[in-house]
Amino acid sequence: MVIPDAGIDWDACIGLLLQAMQSLQQGLLHVLAALDATRDIDGQPAWPFALRLSGEVMLIDRSVARALLAALAYSAAALLLAALACAWKRARIPLLLAGGALLLFTPWPDAALFTAPAAPTSFHVSPTGFSASAIVRGERLYTQQCIACHGADGRGNTPLGLSLPVAPPNLSSGLLWRRSDGDIFWSLQHGKGGMPAFATRISVADSWALIDYMKANAAGVGIAATGAWPRPVALPDIALACRTPGAPGTPDTTRLSQWHGQRVRLVVAESGKAPPTEDPRLQSVLLDGAAASADSVGAIACANNQRDTLRAIAIITGTPEDKLPGTQLLADRDGWLRARNAGGEWSPDDMLCRSTTAVEGAGSGAGNAAGGMDQLIAAMDADPVRFAKGGFFTHRQR
Repeated sequence: MVIPDAGIDWDACIGLLLQAMQSLQQGLLHVLAALDATRDIDGQPAWPFALRLSGEVMLIDRSVARALLAALAYSAAALLLAALACAWKRARIPLLLAGGALLLFTPWPDAALFTAPAAPTSFHVSPTGFSASAIVRGERLYTQQCIACHGADGRGNTPLGLSLPVAPPNLSSGLLWRRSDGDIFWSLQHGKGGMPAFATRISVADSWALIDYMKANAAGVGIAATGAWPRPVALPDIALACRTPGAPGTPDTTRLSQWHGQRVRLVVAESGKAPPTEDPRLQSVLLDGAAASADSVGAIACANNQRDTLRAIAIITGTPEDKLPGTQLLADRDGWLRARNAGGEWSPDDMLCRSTTAVEGAGSGAGNAAGGMDQLIAAMDADPVRFAKGGFFTHRQR
């Protein structure tokens, strides 16, 4: 069935459809959990069905979404006719016949196009918050349990991996972004294809940490190969110690994840050089350096000196730790890493996570640091991340 565009914003319609599908499933799972109609797995309600709704095909082929929207419109019209039949006795029979005909001839697309196999943990959410400590813990586990088959870069081109009857999946491709974290968790715990189950060797908490590392490592491999993050990667959550100017004493402690809706800049301290000052357009954090003293004016007030933080940043950026000093990273209001600067003036060319259109239209260079940052922020705000994971959009990371 071909549906003309007719001036319809199909991207917006598909986005609303996917949001409704995901909300419907999550709502159903919450209701089942409240009624004790489903069991808990590792403290979260299990999805009790073999299939789940998925928008993955619709994100590739808009005609599937159009067909599904048309079928839903037919069904809604049939329900409306049934409601009218209840209220209008004189026309009840014709209205019911018309509604029945609509239901009978509704052009539903093949269910395989908008459903996908589900695991009991398909809707599980990682409890780690994609923290730096979880990423580094996951790195150790990956080295112990996974590197022999999957390799350091995750591509699986190792002697052991190539000798297996079923080749290991390429973890540096889009696999970890296409599948939900809950599906990956289930495969890790219970095995899939040629991969054995790790439930008896890796704890639940360590499994989530391993997933965090695999995503961080894939981002680092991607940026090392192409010079940009090929897929969105989140700013790792870290602990912060923040001093208030004019208020001496012990710094206040918080976490980066508490800065909802704020642009964030991470600055790796460089020995012998003064770090940049605070910027009113964003929140700044100094890594591997001391936070501003109480009487400092304009200096960065929040710091993190944990070793895991630098290691996690090195993994995500594909940069050796000894090359990090002087590096600055910029995250948008939704917590996605968007830009990197290795020293010098900011420019739109520093934005490394953007759409093709933004890449082509970004231009290059900037007259000064302030102007460059203004242009970068404008380009970043004009090109928000639309991240599809498990067949559904994820707009907000923190």
